[in-house]
Amino acid sequence: MKHYLSLQDIDSLDNWVEEARDLKEDPRKHKNLGSDKTIGLLFFNNSLRTRLSTQKAAMNLGLEVIVMNFGSEGWALEYADGTVMDQGTSEHIKEAAQVISQYCDIVAIRAFAGLQDKEEDEAERVLNGFKKYASVPIVNMESSVGHPLQALADAITLAEQNTKARPKVVLSWAPHPKALPHAVANSFIEMMHLQDADFVITHPEGYELNPEITKGTTIEHDQKKACEDADFIYVKNWSSYSDYGKVLSQDKNWTMTPEKVGNAKFMHCLPVRRNIVVADAVLDGDQSLVIEQANNRTYAAQIVLKKILEQ
Repeated sequence: MKHYLSLQDIDSLDNWVEEARDLKEDPRKHKNLGSDKTIGLLFFNNSLRTRLSTQKAAMNLGLEVIVMNFGSEGWALEYADGTVMDQGTSEHIKEAAQVISQYCDIVAIRAFAGLQDKEEDEAERVLNGFKKYASVPIVNMESSVGHPLQALADAITLAEQNTKARPKVVLSWAPHPKALPHAVANSFIEMMHLQDADFVITHPEGYELNPEITKGTTIEHDQKKACEDADFIYVKNWSSYSDYGKVLSQDKNWTMTPEKVGNAKFMHCLPVRRNIVVADAVLDGDQSLVIEQANNRTYAAQIVLKKILEQ
């Protein structure tokens, strides 16, 4: 049974990107593939692009779609084995996953990091709990440590926009008033490791990501230096990994500006805080790819669902 939990579930990124771009030419040409099948989209956290693009992708393939906002509509789930459930949780993942599997042919899940306990977040208890107890394929719509649908959409966008044999791509931290997860940055880095590119990560000291994910990647603490001669600049905030979940700095000098972008294409997964993460002039300028990235979320989800339905 094929799942899509991380980029490691892609057998050939180049082939998937090529197929996804082909889907854009005629999104409904495989509409019979999902006939008489149902996908359940379970949201433990808020969503705009992920919900709508995954639902649109499913509809393009002929799937029926059930959406449930688990945080407000479902019972609080217990994940640990052997727990005496005399506190806040009402239902165990063992039953919930098996029951949902009876209603759905595919289950897609969105569950963010809590950013309180690194070990608990990295255990991916929601995603792995459904993987363990469900009897249908599971799709990761963003988990504690990864967002492989976004990374696949980013790969499609890069393929469409790149004109060089080996482009320079920069992932830059930016300030944000809230503590944000590492998932988007982690999956973008994993995706870039599958590309032939000059890849650089830039962030203030103290914002190093998981070294197991960034190993082998150039890290530059001078943002302006890192952005020199870049072809693509991807901007994203994340909280501290070593001082887990903490906001160590809100240095506005790291806001992305036209001067830093230069001639590069600008990328961001959205939503974005204007004039905190990035200046209006960049976001609204001709070099911004954020709307194209959002559009490609549909075709990233659609190629994933297509692969699952074809197995």
